[in-house]
Amino acid sequence: MGLGRTFSVALVGLAGHVVEVEADIGQTLPAFVLLGLPDASLNEAKDRIRSAARNAGIPLSRRKLTINLIPASLPKKGSGFDLAILMAALQAAGDVRSSGGTVFLAELGLDGRLRAVRGVLPAVMAAVDAGHPDVVVAAGNRAEAELVPGARVTSFSSVAELLLAFGANPALVILPPVDPPDGATGPQAAAAGHIPDMADIAGQHEARTALEVAAAGGHHIMLVGPPGAGKTMLAERLPGILPDLPDHHAMEVTAVHSLSTTTAQLTELLRRPPFENPHHTATAVSIIGGGSGMPRPGAASRAHRGVLFLDEAPEYDRAVLDALRQPLESGQLVLHRAAGAATYPARFQLVLAANPCPCGRSDEKGLDCTCTATQRRRYFGKLSGPLIDRIDLQLALRRLTRADMTTAVQQEGSEQIAARVREARQAQLERLLPWGHEFNAEVPAELFKGPLRVSRQASADLDRAMDNNVLTARGYTRVLRVAWTLADLAGAAAPDRDCVGMALAYRQNERMAA
Repeated sequence: MGLGRTFSVALVGLAGHVVEVEADIGQTLPAFVLLGLPDASLNEAKDRIRSAARNAGIPLSRRKLTINLIPASLPKKGSGFDLAILMAALQAAGDVRSSGGTVFLAELGLDGRLRAVRGVLPAVMAAVDAGHPDVVVAAGNRAEAELVPGARVTSFSSVAELLLAFGANPALVILPPVDPPDGATGPQAAAAGHIPDMADIAGQHEARTALEVAAAGGHHIMLVGPPGAGKTMLAERLPGILPDLPDHHAMEVTAVHSLSTTTAQLTELLRRPPFENPHHTATAVSIIGGGSGMPRPGAASRAHRGVLFLDEAPEYDRAVLDALRQPLESGQLVLHRAAGAATYPARFQLVLAANPCPCGRSDEKGLDCTCTATQRRRYFGKLSGPLIDRIDLQLALRRLTRADMTTAVQQEGSEQIAARVREARQAQLERLLPWGHEFNAEVPAELFKGPLRVSRQASADLDRAMDNNVLTARGYTRVLRVAWTLADLAGAAAPDRDCVGMALAYRQNERMAA
């Protein structure tokens, strides 16, 4: 008997760290000692591993078994270490041959079956980056693991099959009954179906144009209007006019969803921008992320490279809304807990929807509204000034008329709008490539002072608004970002005075100022 050594991966947020698993069998009474900062769920692995090994026909040694997870200072959690610990223990006992640098990622059932685990995609990415391309996973995780370029993936349904592949005595191994492979279809299959089309929107031509601008430049947008004006319908159709995600974005999005507790095993990269629509009673943890131990991603991270829609925005807790201010600027969330800090990407497009007042019956004349001025101020007071200052497009929707509902006008569909959005984004990509940006919403203020500076004539109205304290410095930059998007949609080389004026008008929301 000697020392057994295998490898697994510990995830801290989306960052994976290769963990070396050492096993040593002593000469003392039976015991199972697990070292290296394991959490409660990992400590439970002791009984799972013993039962799985026994039911596979090769029980663990009756002597003292010591397992050490290196680096010892890195907190380890979850059941994904089960298989690596079992293989290290059997190597130490001489029951299987050395696995070299192979990484093992799977949970064990008591009957010896291998169960799929969350976070396989980022774990395999970390293993490949660290020089461990050979990975063993449960059958239910095979398709997800194979999404990582350079990974050499092997999958098994049971411990017995794995032991035979690594040189165990065939006369001892007990193969389990053949069952359907563990795992489920990916979320793409569940999400497949009718995609909402912009052609369904009646009227609201200004809002349709604003949504196209938001999609083309990656801008945040707020829609204020009476009930039934189409705010929710518009927001739900924004993902349909966004381009498919390129490979590097699709890998980021799929990695986040691999960690989610609400998704099944993934079978392909998520190419469509995600859409998250949490209820207004959602807590900060559910939207921002968190939880006990190592924090998990929330709706803001699951909406990465997609849309986060907050309907009835003033009904959300103000602290929840203000917690979005940091990711709106940086595009990521850093969550600190006692067990460590986790970083998740969160570069989403925020869509806020609100009624014009608490009763929702305010219109241009306000004759049917029963709300006092104090109630209106309190209602919109949930939306702090710094949060609103980060919203590029602020639009007041009008109440739909009977003519809007009954006039047979063929509205432009999502496919035609998406084609213009793709062309505008391609223009942005070519222009911004030297500075490492992809679309206008990411452009820093410094570029507008130099290479992307607009003419003095074009910025005259914007400069005047800044001088009159109508805009903050952040607002000034965001107006220029929208102006460049309008120029891209128009096929212009740079924004003119009309583009800048329209971008400035998008920040003037009369309904909120009332």
